[in-house]
Amino acid sequence: MSKFILFIAMTVLAMSCVQQKKAEEQAPQVAKWAEDASIYEVNIRQYTPEGTFKAFEQHLPRLKELGVDILWFMPITPISEKGRKGSLGSYYAVQDYRKVNPEYGTLEDFKSLVNKAHELGFKVILDWVANHTGWDNPLIEEHPDWYTQKDGKIVSPVEDWSDVADLNYDNRDMRRYMIESLQYWIQECDIDGYRCDMAAMVPTDFWEEARPALDSIKPVFMLAEAWEPELTQKAFDACYGWDLHHLMNDLAQGKKDGYALPEYFQKVDTLYPKRAIIMNFIDNHDENSWQGSIEERMGEAFPVYAVMTYTVPGMPLLYTGQEAGLNKRLSFFEKDSVDWNLRPDLAGFYQKLNDLKHKHPALKAGENEGTFRILGQDNVKNTFAFERTAGTDVLVVVLNLTGSDQKVNLDEIVSGNFTEYFSDEKRKDIQEIVLPGNGFKVFIRE
Repeated sequence: MSKFILFIAMTVLAMSCVQQKKAEEQAPQVAKWAEDASIYEVNIRQYTPEGTFKAFEQHLPRLKELGVDILWFMPITPISEKGRKGSLGSYYAVQDYRKVNPEYGTLEDFKSLVNKAHELGFKVILDWVANHTGWDNPLIEEHPDWYTQKDGKIVSPVEDWSDVADLNYDNRDMRRYMIESLQYWIQECDIDGYRCDMAAMVPTDFWEEARPALDSIKPVFMLAEAWEPELTQKAFDACYGWDLHHLMNDLAQGKKDGYALPEYFQKVDTLYPKRAIIMNFIDNHDENSWQGSIEERMGEAFPVYAVMTYTVPGMPLLYTGQEAGLNKRLSFFEKDSVDWNLRPDLAGFYQKLNDLKHKHPALKAGENEGTFRILGQDNVKNTFAFERTAGTDVLVVVLNLTGSDQKVNLDEIVSGNFTEYFSDEKRKDIQEIVLPGNGFKVFIRE
């Protein structure tokens, strides 16, 4: 009996491996330009006092110098007035999928912005809200059957989301319209892909249908606001690293210790295809507005976690104002401009991290991702050490997860001549490292 059970278990495992391999073979290939890229989330409303495309365009040279690569624009579509929250409403209550929010400017203004961004070498992706619309979207009157209904009434997807109406993906005509709308912005404005809001609330088979339709126009980059592995196996290039984000918050607040990190990375390695990119972040629009600023959540420890987002496997994200020390929760439904003069020193810090990402193949993401090896140490609870390798490119990263000084002894000697990236300290072989509270070192083999 036990042999039969073992046979069944091995058969199921083998079939699972075959299915996963087949899914990876069928999945779209990640663009080469995404492998060493960082992504920057643009909140047009709050970016400048004007809150317009033209005003933001003036920041492009600064962002080029900062070293970010992909500009992700939060939704630029008109915002519904019916059921609106606050005076300006949620960016995610879409009034019309094929128009531009007049508060931001015109379609021609946006085209000019995209063209200028492309000239400077940026890629541009749009935030896309496929799961729901605002209550005065014309589709509600024209095609009520395109929406989820209960007792003959169109409903919201979640009770608290009273300003939006849930779309019904059982309707083929609605699906066709949504794909054509996605295609519209690529054809009309030459954008390079999408960040898809609440992607897991939309059926995966829709994304499987949409992806080749978009790639037929130009190869696109697709980021899912989701953590489900299935999405990266079938339709998306990248997904959110929600678990790591929450873990970093807990580490910074002393709610968890370093033992949780190896467990997290083992889970990622098990669940996700090699080509999948995990987007790592310490801030974004949701976390900032609803969970607190970086300062609130991480305090003085935030630099060590910023370094982590750039050096562990994946793609790092910066949010509007992060490079200037944004220290408040930006209002989600009102005008609340960023103060760009808070921490001018931080821009150099993030610029240095972007340079590190660009120059080292060991830090690539996706199919050509460098090897990630956690280094054994005598102080795992309070520190985290790992090695990134690609050919002759070797980096050793050591992070102090506490606010007090820590002495770290690795279980092995990492041999070679090294230079510490932030201090230019020279070291022969790496084994014993002393770190100040919330300190970090990135050693690069010469």
